[in-house]
Amino acid sequence: MRGASDAMSAPAMTPRPRSRAETGLALFCFGTVGFLVLRDLTLPEVRDTEVWFGFELRGWAAWLTAPLHWGLFAFGGWAFWRARTWIWTWAPLYAFGIAVSHLVWNLTSRNGGGWSDGVAQLILFSLPAAALLRLRPDETVRS
Repeated sequence: MRGASDAMSAPAMTPRPRSRAETGLALFCFGTVGFLVLRDLTLPEVRDTEVWFGFELRGWAAWLTAPLHWGLFAFGGWAFWRARTWIWTWAPLYAFGIAVSHLVWNLTSRNGGGWSDGVAQLILFSLPAAALLRLRPDETVRS
């Protein structure tokens, strides 16, 4: 009967080792959290404005939503550090969202530069998203 119980037990899953890319991206995310927190708490002209989906929030709305940006980067850093495979789907989507947000911001904000600046920033900020897609480990792609 010993063999039957062994066959019925679930195989032990060993975690996939973290790649250099994941280590680098985790450190980038954690560094971004430190930068954002320091910037948002010390620079008055920055701390009173947050941009979400290309639209500016000011005053208390900015103060209340700034920690969400911090949390997103901290969570991304944790996911890359722990080599979570799902982060390779969500990180490029988030990065492309940032690129689109730059286009929207340039079109909607009084500080924006219009279509030409918006398209240039859309292209520029799409490059990290494309790089994330190219760096994605093969085992995270579902067939």
